[in-house]
Amino acid sequence: MTQKAKLKWHCRRGMRELDLLLEGFLVNRYKALSAADRAGFERLLDCRNEDLMTWLIDGGSPQDEQLAGIVDQIRTQYSS
Repeated sequence: MTQKAKLKWHCRRGMRELDLLLEGFLVNRYKALSAADRAGFERLLDCRNEDLMTWLIDGGSPQDEQLAGIVDQIRTQYSS
């Protein structure tokens, strides 16, 4: 299994909203990310669904600066 296939599988959370946000970001923006931001996205995928919902849907923000930056990028992709 390729790295991208593993990431796509990891984006599948069993919650439609999160699946759409995370898989969409992977497909549309992941390639253009810096190595540090790619690592941040991969760390974000290790977070609990409840936290991801709070950060991506409810407008909360993670305390970790790297994760907060990725969350902002995901939100920006869908806010325009």
